[in-house]
Amino acid sequence: MNRSKILGFAVGPIGSAILGFATLPVMAWFFSVEDIGRISMLQIVCSFSVIFFCLGLDQAYVREYHESEDKPSLLKTVSAPGLLLLMAVSLGFIFYDPGLLSRVIFSLDSPALSILLACCLLTTFISRFLSLILRIQEKGLAFSMSQVLPKALFLFIIGFYIILAAGFSFEKLIIAYVLSMLAVMLIYAWNTRTEWLPAVGKSIDKQKLGTMLQFGLPLIFGGMASWALMAMDKLFLRSLSTFEELGIYSIAVSVASAAGIFSGVFTTIWAPTVYKWAAEGINPEKINQISEHVLAAAFFIFTLSGMFSWMLQLVLPSTYDNVQYLVTACMAVPLLYALSETTAVGIGIARKTSYSMAASFIAAAINFAGNYWLTPIYGAAGAATSTAVAFWIFLVCRTELSCLVWRKIPRLKLYGATFTCLLAAVSTSMIGEDHQALMITAWTAISVAGILCFKNSLRAAKIEMQRHIKVKTSSQNI
Repeated sequence: MNRSKILGFAVGPIGSAILGFATLPVMAWFFSVEDIGRISMLQIVCSFSVIFFCLGLDQAYVREYHESEDKPSLLKTVSAPGLLLLMAVSLGFIFYDPGLLSRVIFSLDSPALSILLACCLLTTFISRFLSLILRIQEKGLAFSMSQVLPKALFLFIIGFYIILAAGFSFEKLIIAYVLSMLAVMLIYAWNTRTEWLPAVGKSIDKQKLGTMLQFGLPLIFGGMASWALMAMDKLFLRSLSTFEELGIYSIAVSVASAAGIFSGVFTTIWAPTVYKWAAEGINPEKINQISEHVLAAAFFIFTLSGMFSWMLQLVLPSTYDNVQYLVTACMAVPLLYALSETTAVGIGIARKTSYSMAASFIAAAINFAGNYWLTPIYGAAGAATSTAVAFWIFLVCRTELSCLVWRKIPRLKLYGATFTCLLAAVSTSMIGEDHQALMITAWTAISVAGILCFKNSLRAAKIEMQRHIKVKTSSQNI
C-alpha cells in the first residue's frame, strides 16, 4: 500500500474524529444524558448485528475475493443469507410485539422506535459488505468520504433542530442517527455500483456458500469475544446501573476516541507493512524499535490526558463533570489495542490466529467479572476501571502468546510503563473527584519519568521532525 492510499484511508478516522469533537458538545448541551446513553445502546446493537448476521461470510468474502472469477456472484452468495436472516428476525419481532425492541434496548415502549432500530440494523449490515469492496480495492479516499460525510450530515441535522427550536427528544436524535446511517449506505452503494448491480441478477452458488460457511462460522465466536470485550461495560451499565451513568460514560468514551485516530491510522498501516517485512526477512530488531516508539506515543498520550483532562469541564455542561475523571481510563481501549498490534505481531506471522481469539476470551471473561463486581457499586467509574484492566490483560496475553509462537521480545519496559499508566488512570477514575490536585501531580511526575525512560524515542521523533521541516523548507525555496 503506497503513501497516497494510506493517506486516503487516514482521512476517514481523522475527519470523523474532528466532526465527532464538533458534535459531542452540541449533543451534550441539547440532549439529555439518558438519551445519549440510549444512542450508545443503539451503536452496540448495530455492532452486534453485523458480527452475528454476517455469519462470518464478510471475512470469507475478503479471503476469496481475489481468487474468485465471478465477483458479483461471490458478493450475492456472501451477503444474501445474512440479509434474509436479519430481515426475517426484525420483521418477526415487529409483528410479534411492535414495541418489544424499543422496550428491551431503550426502555421506551414505542413501535416507531422499533422500526427505526430495524432500519438502522439493515443499513448497517448492507454498509458492511459495500465498505469491504472499497477496502479490498484500496479505494481509500472513497472509503474515508463514506465515513466523514454521514457525520457531517448528522451534525447538520442536529444544527437544523437547534435553529428551528424543534425540541430535543430521543425520537429526533435517533431519526438524525438513522438518516446518517442511511447516507452511509447510499454513498457506499454509489461508489460500488459497478460491483453490486451485476450481483442482483446472479444466482447464489450453494456449493461455494457451504465452503465459505465452514470458513466463516467459527470466526463468529472470535468476533463475539471481541465485541463482548468492547461492549460489556455499556451492557452492564445498561442493566445494573442507569441510563444517566451510561450517558456520562458514553461521552467519556467519545472523548477518548481521539486516541482512536492514532490507533486507527497506525493499525491500517502496520499490518500490511510488517507482513511484507516478514516475507522479505527483515531484521526483527526493527520491529522492536517501532514497538518501543509506539509504546512511547501511547505513554505520553496517557500522561497528557491525565494532566489536562480537567479542561473538559470548560466545554461540557456541569452534568458531565465526571467525564474528566473517566476519559483517561477510557483511552486504554484504543491505546493498548494499538500497542498489542505491535507486540503480538508474531501470532499473525506464525498464522496462529486462534491464539488471538484465546486472548480475547480471557480478557472478555475478566471484563465480565470486573463489570459484574464494580458497575453496581461505582457506576461509570467501575465500568471504566474494569475495561481498562481487561485491555491491559489483553495486551499481556497477546504479547506472551506471540513470544511463545514466534520469538521473545523485551517486555519489562512495556509492562512497567503500561501498568503505571493503568494504575494512575484507574485511580483517577475512582478517586479523582476527591483528589484532583494529587492525581494531576502524579500524572506530571509520571510524564517526567517517561521523558527519561523514552529519551531514544523522543530523540528519534525530534530528528524526524527536523528532517521534515528541512525538506519542506527546501521545497519552498525551490
